[in-house]
Amino acid sequence: MALYTPAYQPTGEEIAVVTTSKGVIRVQLHGKDAPIHVGNFVELSTKGFYDGLTFHRYVPDFVIQGGCPKGNGTGNPGYQIKEEFSTNPHNSHEDGTLAMARSNMPDSAGCQFYFCLGPQHFLDPNYTVFGDTIEGLDVVHSLRKGDKIESIVIENLA
Repeated sequence: MALYTPAYQPTGEEIAVVTTSKGVIRVQLHGKDAPIHVGNFVELSTKGFYDGLTFHRYVPDFVIQGGCPKGNGTGNPGYQIKEEFSTNPHNSHEDGTLAMARSNMPDSAGCQFYFCLGPQHFLDPNYTVFGDTIEGLDVVHSLRKGDKIESIVIENLA
């Protein structure tokens, strides 16, 4: 599968408003640290790609994962993006961090993302962090498998 480079160029000011069946989460996206991941996430979100999808994986005290178009962890957007964990100077998995899921191949992320449920620093060298929860951490912690992503709206678009 070919690597995709998003057309959208992040400014670092973008905020994702993730409306779920449990409430709203606001995420400051790291457009300067992970421009490919943020550009990709912005493009997918503004197209409505995530609207109506579910969180398909919940591991207590680890992660809540969503964004799979098949709803089972096997779907992708039809392309993959280059990893940025090796170049992101602030690639730190903290409580509420937003990062991209991928397969065992480093450049295999596409659309599936996860929120950390507590610090997960062992993930730092292998998965790209591209946002931090700034509001709604209680919502992040309340999410479970099957909960819906109603919409993701991006504020402060360039």
